[in-house]
Order: sequence, then C-alpha cells, then structure tokens
Amino acid sequence: MAKDNNTPNPKMRINPWVVYGAVALIFLFISIMTGDSAFQEPVKISLPKFDTYLEKGQVDKVVIFNKTQGEVFLRNDALKDPVHKDVSQDLLKRPNKGPHYTFDIGNDEIFQKKLEDAVAKHKLRDFSFQDKSNWTDIFLTLLPVLVIVAIWIFIMRRMSAGGPGGGGQIFNIGKSKARLFDEKNDIKTTFKDVAGLEGAKEEIQEIVEFLKNPEKYTSLGGKIPKGALLVGPPGTGKTLLAKAVAGEARVPFFSLSGSDFVEMFVGVGASRVRDLFKQAKEKSPSIIFIDEIDAVGRARGKNNFSGSNDERENTLNQLLTEMDGFGTNSHVIVLAATNRADVLDKALMRAGRFDRQIFVDLPDIRERKEIFEVHLAPLKKVEHLDTDFLAKQTPGFSGADIANVCNEAALIAARKNKSAVDKQDFLDAVDRIVGGLEKKNKIITPEEKRAIAIHEAGHATVSWMLEHAAPLVKVTIVPRGQSLGAAWYLPEERLIVRPDQMLDEMCATMGGRAAEKVTFDKISTGALSDLEKVTKQARAMVTIYGLNDKLGNVTYYDSSGQSEYNFSKPYSEETALVIDKEISLLIESQYQRAIEILQENKQKLFQLADILIEKEVIFKDDLENIFGKRPFDKNLQEETTL
Repeated sequence: MAKDNNTPNPKMRINPWVVYGAVALIFLFISIMTGDSAFQEPVKISLPKFDTYLEKGQVDKVVIFNKTQGEVFLRNDALKDPVHKDVSQDLLKRPNKGPHYTFDIGNDEIFQKKLEDAVAKHKLRDFSFQDKSNWTDIFLTLLPVLVIVAIWIFIMRRMSAGGPGGGGQIFNIGKSKARLFDEKNDIKTTFKDVAGLEGAKEEIQEIVEFLKNPEKYTSLGGKIPKGALLVGPPGTGKTLLAKAVAGEARVPFFSLSGSDFVEMFVGVGASRVRDLFKQAKEKSPSIIFIDEIDAVGRARGKNNFSGSNDERENTLNQLLTEMDGFGTNSHVIVLAATNRADVLDKALMRAGRFDRQIFVDLPDIRERKEIFEVHLAPLKKVEHLDTDFLAKQTPGFSGADIANVCNEAALIAARKNKSAVDKQDFLDAVDRIVGGLEKKNKIITPEEKRAIAIHEAGHATVSWMLEHAAPLVKVTIVPRGQSLGAAWYLPEERLIVRPDQMLDEMCATMGGRAAEKVTFDKISTGALSDLEKVTKQARAMVTIYGLNDKLGNVTYYDSSGQSEYNFSKPYSEETALVIDKEISLLIESQYQRAIEILQENKQKLFQLADILIEKEVIFKDDLENIFGKRPFDKNLQEETTL
C-alpha cells in the first residue's frame, strides 16, 4: 500500500546517548584547540627556582603574558633530568611539549633585562611578551555550568514531550492520558469478532449508526444518547465490545481507564477530565470509553470518613459537569464499563448522563457455542469436534473463561505430543480450570484415601437420589489444587430457582460429611468447602430471597449497594438471633436428610467407594451400574456422558 504523503511524520526522538557523546566531543575539541599541553597543566614554580633553571641552561623559551605571568618551555635534554620528571610527560604518557612551568614575575623591566642577558650568554634561546585575553579563561570557567544547564533543559523537554494527552509527564500531569483511535489506526476488532451478546451488540450498534448516519434519527426529532454503561460480571466481553466500537466507528475514539484520572496531586483528576472532553469536543463527533469507571464513579460521601477534601470526588464532580452541564457538547458519547454498577453514584446513573445501561451477562449455552467457535478457529483441532458438547460442559463460564479453556486444551495436547486438539483435551482443560492441577504425587495414607472415597461417594449417592440435584458427570479422589477429591456435575441452567431445588442442592452438598458420619460415626475437616457453600445458600434463603416461613416475605439485601459502608445491621438483635437459628435449622435438616438417604443405600455407598478407590476416577456409567437409571431424568438422550 502506498504511503500517504499527507500523513504527518512522527516527532523525532533524540537519543540521550547522542547528547552525551556531543558533550564529550566538545570537551575534546576544546582540549585540542588549547594545545597539546591541555592534557597536562603547567606546574607553578617560584621566581628563584626559575632563575636556577635559567642559570643551568635548561630553559629553551619563555613567554610573558600581560607582563605579569611567565610560561617556561624546557629544553629536550633538560626533560631527562629527574628534577623535571613530573612535567616530562603529559597525561597520555607522551613527551610534553610545554609549557612546563608557570611563575609570577615582579618588575617587568628588570626581568626583561635578565632574559636579555641569558640570551646573550646562550642560556636562553628566545623570549617574548604577549597580551593574553581573559575570554578563554572565562569560557572555560563557565563551560561546566553551561553544559549542566543544557542537559537540564534537554531532560525537561523530554519530560514534557508527548502526543495528545501527553501522559504522566511533569509538565503534562494535568493532561488526559486517553489513547486516541481513529481511522488511521489499525483497529481490526469488529462486531463480527464478538460472539453472542446479541442484545448488547444491538444497542451498541445503534450508537455507532447514529454517529455514522445522524440524519436518520434527528430527522424524527430524536437525540443521541449522552452515554451508555456496560454492566456485567468480569470476563463477559465489555471491553471487547468497546474495541469493536473502536473498529466499527468512523469517528475518533478515546480509550482510557478510570484509574488514569487518579493521581496523588490535588486537582489533577479534574484537570484530566477537562482536557479529555476538550480533545473530544475538538474532534466531535467522537466517543470516549472509560473502562472500570467505578475507580472514580463511586458514590460520594460513602467512604470519606475523615471529612477532608476528596480528590476522587472532585474528579467525579468534574465528570458529571462535563457529561451534562452548561456548555456540554451533544456530539460526544461516553461509553463506560464496570462490574460494580451497584456502587456508582446516583447522579452518574441518571438520564442525561448514562442514558442506557447495557447488561452484558454470562453467556447461555447457545452463546457459549458461538464463543467456542470463535476461539477454536486458530486451533489445530480434530475434525468434527462437537462444540455443542463443549458448550454443555461449561455452564457458568464467561467468554474469558472459554478462551482460557481453548488455550489450556492446546497446551495439554502439546504436552501429550498430539498432532491435534481433541475432545478429551478440552475436558482435561475444564477440569484443570475448575478443580486445579492434579497432584498424583501427594502422599495419602490408605485410611485417608478411604475416607476421601467415602466422602466423594456420599456426594455422588445423595445427588443421584435427589430429583433437583445436578446430574453427576464424574467423581475423582485424585487431589486437585487444594481439594483432596472432587465431584463434577452438569447443573441445569435455570432463570429462577425454587426452594425445593435449593434444598436438594444443599442436601447433596452435605452428602460427603453425612457419608463420613454413616460409615465411621466420625466427621473430619474435609467438608470445609461444603459447609461454606451450604451456609451461604442457607443465609441467602433466609435473608435475601424471603424463603423462610419464620421471617416471612422480607429481605435484607440492598441491591443499590448504599448500605455497604454502614456499620449497623438492617435488622434488630432479636431478628439476628432468629436468622442464625433458621440458618442452622436449614443446614441441620438437610444434613439429617442426607444421612437417611445414605443409610437406606449404605451397601451401594460402600460398593461405589470401593470402585472409586480402585479406579480413582469414576463416571456416570459406573453409578448407573450400581444404582440403575435415575428416575428423575426427563430427557436421557440429552444427558451428557463421558
């Protein structure tokens, strides 16, 4: 492609080593211009000592400057005298051509007579009187100062250099740090690269279309939205959507992070906000994208306990004013992304600032398939790889998690010296991400191994016997990460959850500890993660979802996040006692229920544990051989088996 001659050349950067070399050359040049003796300064002597050298006939020539100072040049044979060994050579160990000594004279007329007599006696070859200018001395005196000033100016200019929004330099500290993308930048991400997220893409595309073709909307009296907020869990593709906007929009796109406004100096954040919108208005229509806006957009006054001036609040105030205040420009759109929309300031969320909240949620099974197809494209994989199967095996995974699964599968296949990535590599990658790396070399005693097998078999048995428990995929007693064993399930993706479903899940979770109680009549510390999980579920049922008969239809959950910094509870001490009691009753009831199920299937539990000890990993087929088909499966053809 031909180079565009109209494109301005980038600002040339000067290598600091070039400057250092130039300074060294200047010193070398001065040394050469002032003579070879510049390498060896003359030694100052007294007038009587000069008379001694003159009487011995060792002086070749004398030069008197300004009738006050003399310079002595010795004869070549005199330099061999040990007395003159200090001046016989210069700093480079070469013969010193002089001047070798300097001295102060007294009466110039008497001294001139002395020199004339020495010449007459052939003890001196020549002498002369010269006027020496002081400018050379002044220049050499001031040269170090001039060099230091020049280097300081050079450093300061480099610190203040930079393009638009010159970053955190000392003279541009109040300038915006936004990175500008326009049609001249090589932005390759488009909406085609964003799999799933159809609803979010539709709203984002409308904003891009408005910038490309504003007449289509303004002709009907519509106005462009001031801002759009992308909200969703981490890894769901919020920043990727913004990159797609940068690639699709034919307008300048300013991208920065919320933390780019934060600085230790007072007023810097507000100054950067002003500079950012100033640049955006100069290039309007334009788009500003602020990633992780919660860094500056948190609710004001909630975490400022000292009452002092809060720099972050000043930055937020300036952002609010720029987005919708006097003198604002309607041709600048602000996109922002966050996973903590609940902590944002209400003034930031009102209509006229962020007019739209675009929810970017975790992908469903259909969207996960599309995401897999995007990330599988660059991989060398086996033919006819079932992406539907992979999508079913990754419930609750975000787009970033799926990308990690694909990359991990490729690494596992390479580790096994395979020529292509196959289905088992993806299953191993999912296990690696969910459970951690296998630790087969971990030392476990036979008693501990049987206890772990009983614990995991208890999970599998109880979940198999409960209608609403998640279908089992596989069970392992190979240590992974921090766990000594694990059971993999394929949970049903539900939009709403009923109490009986939550209770069945709690019962299945308590199956491990219940199996230890049924088998050994003792319990261990191995159920820590299980207890943590069921306690959270029980607390949510009681305090959030209003699923407890004793407390009734009441919730103590604040979706706005405004109570996050409160020190008081939203309920009384009497209610706190009731909550603690109901949580304990819920957990204990499901624990007893799991014990009853395991006592009814005690022999099958032992049989399953024995197989687990022998194979270390068992699958759904092994449970079917022991327990038979699950009576609760509604669609056996769609159940996933390994």
